[in-house]
Formats: sequence, structure tokens, C-alpha cells
Amino acid sequence: MSSPAAANQKEEFKLKDTKPQLGERWPHGGIRGGGGWISSERATSTYDLVEQMFYLYVRVVKAKDLPTNPVTGTIDPYVEVKLGNYKGKTQHFEKKPNPEWHQVFAFSKDKIQSSVLEVFVRDREMVGRDDYIGRVIFDMNEVPTRVPPDSPLAPQWYRLEDRKGESKVRGEVMLAVWMGTQADEAFPDAWHTDASSVSGEGVYNIRSKVYVSPKLWYLRVNVIEAHDLEPHDKSQLPQAFVKAQVGNQILKTKVCPQKTTNPMWNEDLVFVAAEPFEEKLYLTVENKVTSAKDEVMGRIILPLTIFEKRLDHRAVHSKWFNLEKFGFGVLEGDKRHELKFSTRIHLRVCLEGGYHVLDESTMYISDQRPTARQLWKNPIGILEVGILSAQGLQPMKTKDGKGTTDAYCVAKYGQKWVRTRTIIESFSPKWNEQYTWEVYDPCTVITLGVFDNSHLGGSGGKNDSRIGKVRIRLSTLETDKIYTHSYPLLVLQPSGLKKMGELQLAVRFTCLSLAHMIYLYWQPLLPKMHYLHPFTVNQLDSLRYQAMNIVAVRLGRAEPPLRKEVVEYMLDVDSHMWSMRRSKANFFRIVSLFSGLIAMSKWLGEVCYWKNPVTTILVHVLFFILICYPELILPTMFLYMFLIGIWNYRYRPRHPPHMDTKLSWAEVVHADELDEEFDTFPTSKAQDVVRMRYDRLRSVAGRIQTVVGDMATQGERFLALLSWRDPRATCLFVLFCLVAAVALYVTPFKIMALVAGLFWLRHPRFRSKQPSVPSNFFRRLPSRADSML
Repeated sequence: MSSPAAANQKEEFKLKDTKPQLGERWPHGGIRGGGGWISSERATSTYDLVEQMFYLYVRVVKAKDLPTNPVTGTIDPYVEVKLGNYKGKTQHFEKKPNPEWHQVFAFSKDKIQSSVLEVFVRDREMVGRDDYIGRVIFDMNEVPTRVPPDSPLAPQWYRLEDRKGESKVRGEVMLAVWMGTQADEAFPDAWHTDASSVSGEGVYNIRSKVYVSPKLWYLRVNVIEAHDLEPHDKSQLPQAFVKAQVGNQILKTKVCPQKTTNPMWNEDLVFVAAEPFEEKLYLTVENKVTSAKDEVMGRIILPLTIFEKRLDHRAVHSKWFNLEKFGFGVLEGDKRHELKFSTRIHLRVCLEGGYHVLDESTMYISDQRPTARQLWKNPIGILEVGILSAQGLQPMKTKDGKGTTDAYCVAKYGQKWVRTRTIIESFSPKWNEQYTWEVYDPCTVITLGVFDNSHLGGSGGKNDSRIGKVRIRLSTLETDKIYTHSYPLLVLQPSGLKKMGELQLAVRFTCLSLAHMIYLYWQPLLPKMHYLHPFTVNQLDSLRYQAMNIVAVRLGRAEPPLRKEVVEYMLDVDSHMWSMRRSKANFFRIVSLFSGLIAMSKWLGEVCYWKNPVTTILVHVLFFILICYPELILPTMFLYMFLIGIWNYRYRPRHPPHMDTKLSWAEVVHADELDEEFDTFPTSKAQDVVRMRYDRLRSVAGRIQTVVGDMATQGERFLALLSWRDPRATCLFVLFCLVAAVALYVTPFKIMALVAGLFWLRHPRFRSKQPSVPSNFFRRLPSRADSML
């Protein structure tokens, strides 16, 4: 790729400043008779982060006294609202002369090409054209403007006219017609001209919606012991374990090491449960007969509602539960449902309200509050996001022989998910929808994703395609400032990195309590229970996966559903999978982290070798001052860091961070590495491809193994100084320590520091190119690498 083309591509991947016209502007003299835009006043509007979009609203309420068909004696009425080339229809009612619809139609003002609004009432016919009953005509210049927060416009009865409009006919229809914006209460559930081609179930899949994640709890089941177990084979003592199941989650205790009828485990099994508690806790005590055979000795089913909700680390009372024991065989068939109280299990079960149930990675967590609402603090701020539009989207599917995209945007912060309406067949959709979240911690991240809607009829089996994702960390935003930027929507595909378009947002973070927000910076990131009784890393990974599954299932049952593929993409369900690209990116992140130390060591090396004599002399002077006044060392260090911070303020970032292709190692990734990253788990590739990738992984792991071994060697050499593994080396080191102790005791510390510093800064003429004596001595020390097979 040529350098100008590469530079242009890099610019395309960057964040761009935008200057949208935010605020409210009304066509007939502004708000309350004022003129122009509402911009600076904070409390003027709840829709001040989006561009105003004007709509003509038509509310069809009901009709009465409609004439029946003279032939059939009945009427199947419906209403058709027509404005220019756009038509919207209500549902029809069979044999109902006084129907009620309560439906709202919204016509975008930008697409209005007619000066007349026509509302027709028709009688639906099974065969032939529908019968005309009457109509009502409105002059667009006479339509009133409704300005929120005015009350909704009251609907009125209108007499129907004949085709020519010369006379009234029998029947009336109740209507309300007004001009408004997307701030209107009728907007979310209205029929839109943007989606005039959608019908049937697809109508419900295009509307904007707000969702709330289910309230998640950790269910802790402490399996203590069981008494009087009865194996099927009475001659053999059982080797028991407990299997517990909640929904699709199955966990087992360890097998009791002793064969006994009174086993003890005292193990914690932790599950994720969601309110309302639909699942139950299934417990079975099983006998490990052989390595391949387990037999059930008893079971119990417990509803989750009976368990105590714990808010802190206090102990919960344990309880004994009787197990159901089922007989087997023909002779015991009549005893299958007999309850035997001889077998009991001792449990301590509680619902943990002091934890935050993690359903997303802690790297970009959006909520840190514990489950129990009683433990929540007051919000410290308000986050407002205006989802304005998208530009330059790529065609995601083919319709009627041409590429098209039906885009909608999803935003997730805390427990609240929002979904914009779907804009049909547009590569530059304009949503202009504004949403608000309460903020309880500034060190959180809001995630926004753009998707292509594949459920508008005819293609219900497909998944909604990913177009791109944006993350914004709130702590990187200045308070009370509106950020208007166009974020690149970047997606890594098997063919490589691709820009799918741009998402234009307006974001404002308003602080309610600065003191409270500053106080939070000294508090733990997660609730205190995560530190008093922490989970293991494996437990957290498993619980997070289960929580994501529960959230995806519950949101998928909403109407319209927030589909599983959307939730998984927003929550980064596959972020833990192996990727050579991510491994390289993380390695170079570590390298860049130490770049400052490396640069400092190079500078000190230049000082020591007198590359710049003036600098070296100045360092000598500073060194002498610090030796004479050691109490200035720490103040000098902190003052230096203060001055660096003040200096860097001039070059502070002016915009939020965004997806960095260079940092992600996405620009130069190899095609085979991408193919491996998008492979299924377990793999679905051919055997020779898997062998090649395995060999490559072995070579990478071999280098890591060598580095880890070298680090272990250095540490073992340090321990060998006093271990007498090499008696001569340890004897020399011990004698050196004795001499050093005496010398340091009789010599003032300032003198020793001065001599050591001057020796370290000595001129190259007095330096040898050979390694130093301490380095030679250290490298000769033994390590345990000699004992490795």
C-alpha cells in the first residue's frame, strides 16, 4: 500500500470532531415565542444532545356510527392515513361499526411533499377493492404545534366526507393531529414512515426500547455433611459426592476420600440466580461405584425463595434437609415416592447480596453496585448520550438484488440497556435519540454497538449482524462538557480489519457531587465482600459466563427481544479465547509500559559515559547537593513529578479514547492468525492446519518458557548466596557482608553514598569493557536448572 493511501487509511480509523446543531428549534417562533436555538441553558430541555427532528403525528383513536355494507349487513373497518406517497394503515376489525384503534402515525417532516393530510375510513373486503366509507382532510398549514411539556393534544370527533368533499356522510372518526419532535411521548410506539415497508411481526422489531437487566444474585450452597446414606449394595460402604444444579448450571463436590455412610465435604458451590427465581435447586447425593458409574442415593428439590438473603459476611444458620430416596426394580415399584427420613443432608445456603454479580469484564465494567439495593450509595452524576446518526455504513445484506442495511444502535451502561429504532434501508441513518443513566462510579465504561436488523420479515432465522462497537470510559470525560465526535466503527473480520462506517454521538457527564466522586477514587473497585470472601479466578470466569447466559436469555424474552448475539457482542463473551493477535498486542503493551524506564536507563548510561559533558557535570552538582542535604531527596522527586504533571496538562487528550487499531495489532495481523482467531471452539479446521497452528503455538510457548526459566534462574542464584549450595561462593559472600557491615558502621553514610555515586559516574577513561566483579560473581552462582530433566 502506498504511503499516501496508508496515511489516509489511518486518518479514517481516527476519531473525528463534529459540530451538530444540538438543542431545540421550533418552526413557529421558537419555544414560548422565543427565537433561535436553545443551547447554553442547562435545564431548558431533556433533548438538548440531539438534533431536532420534526414529525407530523396523527393519532387515530376510534370511530362510531359507521354505515354497514348493504349486501353483507356488516362492516370490517380500518383507517388509512395518507400524506403524499406515504400510507399507513390501522388493523381492521371484523363486524364492528364502533371500532377503537388507539394508534399513532408519525410522518417525518423532511419527507413531507404534500400540503394535505388525508384520513380515509374503509371497509375491508375479502374479494375486490376495499369499500370507501369516508374521509377527513387536514390542511398542513393549519396543523398545530405541540411543545413539550404541554399536555397531549385532545382528540376530536370529525364527520366523514364523501369522495369529492362536497357533503358529509354517515360516521365519525376521533383524531388528533399535531406537529412535534422525537421528544413526544407518542414517538416510541408510533408507526413511522422510515419503516413503511415493514409489516407483520417485523413492526415490533423496529421500535426503540429500554431494557433492564435481570437482578442477579450469587447463590452459595455450602454442602457440609450427610448422615445415614443407603447405597443400593448394602454390603459396600458408599464413596459419596453431591451434585447440585440450578437451571443449566451443574456443580459437584469432591468425592469423599473415605467410604462411609456419614460423609463430610464442607465445600462451597456457587451459582448465579436471577429474580424472579424461576429455577429451583436440585441436589442429589451420589455414590461413586466405579470410575464410569455413579448411582443416586437420594435427592431433594428446594425453591430458591426459602433461602436467606445475606448482605454481609455474617454466618448463616445451617439446616438439615431430608432426602427423597427412590426404590428401584419391580418389587419396589410401589415405594418409588415413599419419603425416607433416615437419610439427611446438612446445608448452609444463602443468596449473597453483598457481591456485584459480574456479567462483563472488569476491564470495562459499567456497574459496581452490590446486588442488595439497601447497600447502594447515592448517584454521583448523570450520563447523557445523544445517539445522533451513522455515516457511510456498509451494505450488510442483499434485498431485491441490491445491498442494503437496516441499522439500529444498542447502548449498555449498568443495568439499563437501550435500543434505538431501526432505520430501514439507509447507509446514513439518523436516530437522534437521547438517553440518560445515573452514574454511581466514574471509573466505568459505557458500550455502544451498531447492528443490522435481520428480523423484519422473511429472514427471521438469521442473526443480527455486527456493524461495530464503541466504548467510552467516563473517567476520561470532563464534567459538564458536551463531547460531539464521530467514532469509527471498526470490525475485525476473517479477511482483515474493516471500517464499517462512523457513529456520531453527543455525550455529557454531569457531576452531582464532586466531593463524593473524589472520595470514590480511594475506595475499592468492587463491593467489600469481593475482598473479605473472594472467589477464585476460575470461579469468577465460570460465574461470569453463567451470568452472561442468564442476561442474554432474559433479554431475549422481551418484546421486542434483545437478541442473544447482540447481548454477547456487547458483553464480550469471547474475550477470553486465545488469539495470537491479542497476545502480540498485550506483549507490546508491556514493552511500551517499560519504554519510559528503558529511556531513563539509556539517559543514565549516556550520563555515566559522559556523552554530553555539560549534562554529566550538572548531574554531579545535583548529586552533591542531595548527598549534603538528603532530606531533599523525596521532596525533589515529588516536586519533579508535580512539574511533569503540570507540563503535560497542556498536551492532555481533548477527546475520549476509541478503538486503537495500532494498539490492537489489527493493521498488520497475518491472515492465518485471523483465521485462527475466528475458528470455532473446539476447532473445525483440517488436521494439517491444526498441526501447523499447534507447532506455531509450541514455538511461541517455547520462547515464553525460556524467559520464565531465566527469571527463575536469577531468583535461585540470589537465594544461593546464603544457601551454601556453592560453599566457596557463600563463604566469600558471608565474609564480604562482614567487612561491609564493619565498613558501613565506621564510615558515615554520606561518605559511602558519595564514593559509590562518584564511582558510578566515573569517566569512561576509568571504565573497563569487561563485566563488573559483582556481575561476574552473581553469574557463577548455581541454580536449580542443573536438576531439571
